[in-house]
Formats: sequence, structure tokens, C-alpha cells
Amino acid sequence: MSGGGKGGNNRKNKYKFSKQLKKTENLLTDGKFEKNKISLHDSPRWTAPELPPVSPITTPDCKWCGKQITDITTAICDKDGGQPVHFDCVLARITETEHLETNDAICYIGGGRFGVVHYNNPQDKRDFSIKRILEWEAKETNVNSDWRKPISEYFSLT
Repeated sequence: MSGGGKGGNNRKNKYKFSKQLKKTENLLTDGKFEKNKISLHDSPRWTAPELPPVSPITTPDCKWCGKQITDITTAICDKDGGQPVHFDCVLARITETEHLETNDAICYIGGGRFGVVHYNNPQDKRDFSIKRILEWEAKETNVNSDWRKPISEYFSLT
């Protein structure tokens, strides 16, 4: 094997290198070189940004089932008034109204939209196609809902 490199035996070079360090001067603390002087007082210190005052998150009742929404981050807007409703309530209502064929399912596809998804092979969930897209939340009207504002204060400022 070679004396240097990744897989080699580097023990014999270890002692040679440590002796060279003792002989040479440390350039970082050497006063001869002005540019090498290090001062901990000159470097700027990081300060954390001030956080805005956080209002408490309320847990309202679902408009459809009347039960309390314990996890408000999973709630979704009602189509009519923009009030929070359970995600599962919306999913159940869409499933009742849509005619589903064999190997079809209702899935949330993001952005306030649901889709009727057809699985070509029900055992392999990777092989699917979206038959229809169902717009549930209108981005312009429901993004600035009053019940979502306290939740958004808990997300990062940067």
C-alpha cells in the first residue's frame, strides 16, 4: 500500500507532521503580520429578530358537524362563508356528491383543490391519473380569512 492517500497507512506520516508544527510559528497569533491579528471584539454579534406579539389560537366549532376543531391547522374554509370546517367533513361531503367509479378516490391535491383520482392498479398507488379537479377554496377570498391570521403568526418571519 502507499504511504499517503485515503486507504493507506498514514501512521508514519503523523509523527513527522506533528514535529513540523512545533518548529513553525503560528501565523494567526504572530504579531509580525497585521492582517493575521484576530480580535473577537471586532466581529459583529448576531442578534435574534424581535418576534411580533402572538395572539392565542382559538379552536372554533365546525360549521357542518358542530364539533370543536382541535387542530386548526388542518381546517379548511367552507365554500360559502369562509368559516373553518374539518378537513374530514369536506372530504366526506365531496365523496357523497361525486359519482366514483371502480378504483376511483377523492384526494387533496393542494392549493385548496381536491381531485377525483383513478388508480390503474389499486395495489400500486404510484400509478394514477387525475380525472377531475374540484376547486374548493378560492385563493383570492379565503387566503385572508380572519381565523387564519393568528395561525400565520406562528410561522417563520424569514
